[in-house]
Amino acid sequence: MAARDAIEVEGRVTEILPHALYRVTLANGHVVLAHFKGRARLNPGQLNLGDTVRMEMTPFDLSNGAIISNKK
Repeated sequence: MAARDAIEVEGRVTEILPHALYRVTLANGHVVLAHFKGRARLNPGQLNLGDTVRMEMTPFDLSNGAIISNKK
C-alpha cells in the first residue's frame, strides 16, 4: 500500500497497553489500537494518558493505526 492511501487522523491516548501498544480514541468516538511507526519506535519518548497523537490508518483496517507524532 502506498503512503498516499493512508488516512491521517488525530486522537487522544486513553489506555497504555503492554508491548508498546496504545488504545487511542478519535474525535468521533472510534477506538483504535495503535503503535509507533518507523523511527519513532527507536525513541518513542514518554506517552501519557490524555496526550494527543497524530496517526496513520489504512482504509482497509480502521481498527489499527500507527502513531506518527505526539503532541503533549
